Amino acid sequence: MANRIHPTAVVGAGVELGEDNVIGPFAVLAGPVRIGDGNWIGPHVTIGTPGEDRSRPHPAAWEDTPTGDPDHDGHGVVIGSRNRIREYVSVHQGTWRTTTVGSDGYYLRNSHIAHDCLVGDGVTIASNAVTGGHCHIWDGANLGMGAILHQKVVIGPGAMIGMGSAVRREIGAFTIAVGNPARVTGVNVVGLSRRGLDEETIEALGPWLKGKEGLPDVTLPHDLSTLVKAWDARPREEH
Repeated sequence: MANRIHPTAVVGAGVELGEDNVIGPFAVLAGPVRIGDGNWIGPHVTIGTPGEDRSRPHPAAWEDTPTGDPDHDGHGVVIGSRNRIREYVSVHQGTWRTTTVGSDGYYLRNSHIAHDCLVGDGVTIASNAVTGGHCHIWDGANLGMGAILHQKVVIGPGAMIGMGSAVRREIGAFTIAVGNPARVTGVNVVGLSRRGLDEETIEALGPWLKGKEGLPDVTLPHDLSTLVKAWDARPREEH
């Protein structure tokens, strides 16, 4: 299906679009950017402007063709499919790796994905939530309204960050963190139950989720099992 691009939107050279995307009024897409299929990109969204680094070039990529040199253009943005990206959301170019946004996410008004961030699938980032550069947000995480992530923070899969929280350290998989600084207050039982886990399995996972024991031998749905094992095997230098 054809893309629907409002006449006032700016789609620069070096922007690759899949199919069936909606791009709203006054949106600005500056390459190098690659976007998948079926995304809803709202009014005044900005994707692909330079990372916020004083020492790097700030090309007018909404007008100029990328040079092909990532030290000048930035390392690009890749966005998956079926995301809803609401008004005034901004996503910046990577400075050393591609800023990556997965699929099936919901990015509420005025949220921000900084340079070099990696954001997984099915993520929800609420209004006015802001990430610092180089963050890694795993699949299914949920950032509440006004949450703030320090640079290089890692948010585990299925984690819930309370509104207004300031996150300065890694937040574990399927945990709930609130406050300033954000502290883990419990397990995201609702999130796990929605993925098909019963109370007994959630209880068995509890010590591992809290970082007190290794991953137990429990039966999990295939997609969740893959995600949990990937989190358990992550390089610990991401802390």
